[in-house]
Amino acid sequence: MTKVDLKDRKILYELDLDCRQSNSQIGKKVGLGRDVVAYRINKLEEEGIIKNYYTEIDTFRLGYNVFRIYINFQYVTSDIKKKIIKYFVDYKYSWVVATIKSEIDLDVVIWVKDIFEFYRFLDATLDKYEDYFEKYSISIYTRASVYKKSYLLPDLKEKDREIFNIKCGSESVEIDETDYNLLNELAVNARVPLVDLADKLGCSSQNVNYRIKNLLKLGVIKAFRVNLDLLQLDLHSYKVDIYLKDHKLKKPICEYLNKKPYLEFMNFALGWADLEPEFVVKNFDELLKILDEINSNFSGTIKKQSFFITEELHKLRCMPELF
Repeated sequence: MTKVDLKDRKILYELDLDCRQSNSQIGKKVGLGRDVVAYRINKLEEEGIIKNYYTEIDTFRLGYNVFRIYINFQYVTSDIKKKIIKYFVDYKYSWVVATIKSEIDLDVVIWVKDIFEFYRFLDATLDKYEDYFEKYSISIYTRASVYKKSYLLPDLKEKDREIFNIKCGSESVEIDETDYNLLNELAVNARVPLVDLADKLGCSSQNVNYRIKNLLKLGVIKAFRVNLDLLQLDLHSYKVDIYLKDHKLKKPICEYLNKKPYLEFMNFALGWADLEPEFVVKNFDELLKILDEINSNFSGTIKKQSFFITEELHKLRCMPELF
């Protein structure tokens, strides 16, 4: 594990709140000079602790719906498994493709404009690979809340941890081709300089800056974030599925978890669990302790809870590819 000190953690925390802020701005917040911040960021990138920078885009605002497919394999060789994963990764409307350690083998999240579009995609997929699917489950992603990486600074007391939320049913907004191309670039590199974006888009850096601010105002861009290698920070991410006896208990359990520094995401979907929080913790024992605390605080309300850990994230792209 790479040694990361408190200053590094503060820098990572600030980068996740807004990775497009300048090194000078970060330096003022963490008590370091601009050049020292630049040196530390470069080192964190070289060591792989910072994996990449990405933009959180609310695709609901662009008129998309989100479907999720959980797949269990059968009769798959290593080569066939790679072929299936590549099929989903290459699909330009896939958001997440991840192999999982749990009762589920593969998690695929895709965007569609309507239900029939999803039907056609699923039908084509089954034509190719149904023999290798023991079973599959479909759910509709409805909303999510995203929280600050408070686990980086556990001594920091925060009243409001939520960075943003997204949900289906949001009013769609109209954007032009240049905005789409801009989002396409920011989706894979949120920290790219304005001048580089201007060169790629064929317009001025002032125009790019205006467009970014407008997309933020419209709620299409939600945040500019950093993707971390948690293992190098001696941390692990677990997704927990919670099934309730009474769906009205979702709100009090959410309010309880919202305050916890280990909560990074709270997901909701039709056709799966009632609550789908994602926790970042030091180890499996800490996860079990958290689950016990939830059960103790809401005794008799939880029918079932399960968890899984991502084995490998093959694709994470917060915007459909344009080509």
